[in-house]
Amino acid sequence: MAAAMGTMPTIGMRLDAMIDQIDNLSSTQLYGIIVAATVGLCVVLLGTGSSNLDLQHNTTAKDNLLKKPAAVPKGRQPKWHIFKWINYLAVVAFLWSVCTFCLNASHYLHHESQGVLVQFLVGWSVFLLYFFGFFGVSFIHEDISNDETPASSRQPSSSKNVTKQLHKAAPSAPVCSDPASFKVAASSHSSTDIKELADEEIAELVLSNKVKDHELEKRLDPFRAVTVRRLAANRKLSTVLPDNKTNVLDKLPATPSLDYARVHGANCEIVVGYVPLPVGLVGPLTLNGETVYVPMATTEGCLVASTNRGAKAITQGGGAQARIIRDGITRAPCVRMGSAMEAADLKMWCEEPENFDMLKRAFESTTSFGKLLACHPTVAGKNVYLRLVCFSGDAMGMNMVSKGSLAVIELLQKEFPSLQLVALSGNMCTDKKAAATNWLQGRGKSVVVEAVISKEIVLTTLKTTVAALVHTNTHKNLIGSAMAGSLGGFNAHASNIVTAIFLATGQDPAQNVESSNCITLMEETEEGDLWISCTMPSIEVGTVGGGTSLEAQAACLEAIGCKGGGNTPGENSKKLATVVAAATMAGELSLLAALAANTLVQAHMTHNRKSNK
Repeated sequence: MAAAMGTMPTIGMRLDAMIDQIDNLSSTQLYGIIVAATVGLCVVLLGTGSSNLDLQHNTTAKDNLLKKPAAVPKGRQPKWHIFKWINYLAVVAFLWSVCTFCLNASHYLHHESQGVLVQFLVGWSVFLLYFFGFFGVSFIHEDISNDETPASSRQPSSSKNVTKQLHKAAPSAPVCSDPASFKVAASSHSSTDIKELADEEIAELVLSNKVKDHELEKRLDPFRAVTVRRLAANRKLSTVLPDNKTNVLDKLPATPSLDYARVHGANCEIVVGYVPLPVGLVGPLTLNGETVYVPMATTEGCLVASTNRGAKAITQGGGAQARIIRDGITRAPCVRMGSAMEAADLKMWCEEPENFDMLKRAFESTTSFGKLLACHPTVAGKNVYLRLVCFSGDAMGMNMVSKGSLAVIELLQKEFPSLQLVALSGNMCTDKKAAATNWLQGRGKSVVVEAVISKEIVLTTLKTTVAALVHTNTHKNLIGSAMAGSLGGFNAHASNIVTAIFLATGQDPAQNVESSNCITLMEETEEGDLWISCTMPSIEVGTVGGGTSLEAQAACLEAIGCKGGGNTPGENSKKLATVVAAATMAGELSLLAALAANTLVQAHMTHNRKSNK
């Protein structure tokens, strides 16, 4: 027995024999073994097996739809903690082998030591395979775990420190002028699957773009589609508005309701009911480095969808920049003097700086926020039209400037006893009428907005070319409007967007006449991209007073992020004016693209026609 034990091979002898066998293997066999070992390591560490396959087969359609991993017993969970230590061990072993080889390179490269060199190469191959295949998996898993943390647990303790998120352009949107949108796209999930889910779960699918929000009516009933869309919209808005509010749209009615007590004495008389208007939400739209969503109330099919496509292209291109270049609401009382010479005297008196200071003090004695900025008298025989320009803070300012104008007239009557007030508004204001004075001198907020959109985005999102867009804009908006003798109408349909936003946010819809003054310009850059700009000299908006006090309209203002008075007077109304201008530019962009591609009629016939039952 001792002799038998003496002849048994030792561990060292076995290792030598194994190395000799490896040396005798061909390269193909050697690397085949390495790959098999790597796959085996994957199976062991990731815990895959028949039980997981069984779990996959047993998951319900609901689990598949929501893409939530089925519950896996702890014993079969991937052993993520092992990867961390294996990573450290692999790095140390690899560095040790490299250092060892470098220190004895002359010896290992000697022709008698080729077997050792092969061992080093085999070892390094294994290390490289591991590094490419598994290195860092444990750390990646930690990142994934962090991403999957519920949103509620990631909320900061103080809303003051919240950083607004910048939303990327939606990966898909209802595009009325895109021929591909005329066909109903096949969905990877059946309508039955969606209807079985809870509203909150469907909203999650919308947020993750697994279900398109504009398809909800087709896959659910229209009433439930609105409920789900509101849930998703509230979630989106909570990430771009202060205080992380998750119920911004709750006061925007989705069922017939109106607080008539709020209407009485403020908005309407002899009330017999109200007319509901559908409200669509355009966005995300990147404006001045922030994400905004724009509510639009309209009954015109395709308007919201088309504006949304323009917003998508602008956001994909890096966003729009807008600037307020003038701010002042106007009122122009008409006064009549005893003679034309007295009228001339009044004009020259008002233009003296010390006399204007007297007018300014009289005007501002009637208001806390209003500031008289200028007085521009115009003489017509015995008549003088005093165009008073007033800064009105966050109010649109018509009541404010009218009250201040009466105080100015009372002061002037003391200086000029023959002065008679003909009308508090002499039509040189000019309110709710097309007028060159608004186009040239501005009224309310004068805004300029621009964006640059790459030729690739123009082609893929707008389905046309930069040259075609520029050509269409020049011949339609510029030459065509000039031939028609248009006044402030050098645009495609600015009033469409302005009116829809006005209705949604409680503005005076009749003021869309002057607020829609707009010239749309397009150029092809040296790089072949599209530059677009809209200049709107007379946007009349406010975020306090009037219709903005109604709950539904206030909810829409809050969705934009400009409800009520701002931290500084005029801050919120200025933001609303820039949003109106940027949304108008989005609408211009999309409609001109449809005209350039000649898909406008087909789009409206497809999306804006439905038989009434």
